[in-house]
Amino acid sequence: MEDFSEFVGLSRPTVSKYFSDPASVRRKTRDIIEAALKQSGFRPNLFAVNLNRRRSNIIGIIIPNSTDPFYMALTRRVELIANAAGFLAFVLSSDGNADMEARAIETLKSMNVAGAIIAPLGVQSQHKTLLSLSASIPLIFVDSPLDDVSPFVGTNNRQSFQLIVDYLCRSGEPPCYLGMPPVNTNAVTRASAYVEAMSQLRMEPIVLPIGKPTDWDFEKFGYEETTRILQGGGFPTSTVLCANDRIAFGAISAAYHAGIKVGRTSGSQLRIAGHDDHPLSRYACPPITTVAQSYNEIGRIAMQLLLRKLGEEDDETSGSTLDEQVLLNAEIILRESA
Repeated sequence: MEDFSEFVGLSRPTVSKYFSDPASVRRKTRDIIEAALKQSGFRPNLFAVNLNRRRSNIIGIIIPNSTDPFYMALTRRVELIANAAGFLAFVLSSDGNADMEARAIETLKSMNVAGAIIAPLGVQSQHKTLLSLSASIPLIFVDSPLDDVSPFVGTNNRQSFQLIVDYLCRSGEPPCYLGMPPVNTNAVTRASAYVEAMSQLRMEPIVLPIGKPTDWDFEKFGYEETTRILQGGGFPTSTVLCANDRIAFGAISAAYHAGIKVGRTSGSQLRIAGHDDHPLSRYACPPITTVAQSYNEIGRIAMQLLLRKLGEEDDETSGSTLDEQVLLNAEIILRESA
């Protein structure tokens, strides 16, 4: 910045003022700076600039898996809203690892972020570290809650499982439940939601015993668990409800390799349903019956909560009031798999 100030022939405070808000300097000065930028190719180090500010314009995002389409869609929505509000979104992945999550949290601290949106690992998360961070900057948790009181935006699993369980029971044999690895609190929450939904219908819940891998390779998990179950005599019912669509992908593939036809048409031997409405679930073979999470709404409301906490938006300007914990209802998507 010193070198550029000397190059352009203006004081450093004037140049800094321009980079903070170009409209804050006179038009003639702005034209001189912008011409010098084109000539020199200079760009300020945004991270260095933010470290010098009392509050930066960086929004931190931590997700468990950067390749999962749910988190890809969610972060894209958050980035778009952050950019429109004048913030730079910086995304880090914990890769499902508690140590990496802790390092990501420390990285956000070192960057002096204004606030953060975090999808915590939950059962493995650094609770004390996250709570300590929330004491200094606004945090909004998404997908799986950190606890019962921290700000959170996610899907109402009780409502979504009531929808899918009710449909499966009305349209065929009641479903058994193929759960997910315990990578976050959704593993427990969704299993409980299935049991509750079955009990409300006075049906006997059947939660299948599964292995305990702790990675996010859900398709492999679904394939291996389904293969093991089929080789051991098959599922206890002709309907399987999977904890998410990615597990359903693996289950459908395993059934195909075992020569078992999946679907709700004549001649089908097994129905398989999922949860989340994964972007590729409509293109599976057969397309997966599921319940849809609203990625866009989760991202939008999470950013609305965060901006409100940052003083960038209030209830009067947004036209609505928001609770600290927001659970969004899901919509059932009927396709050919069940």
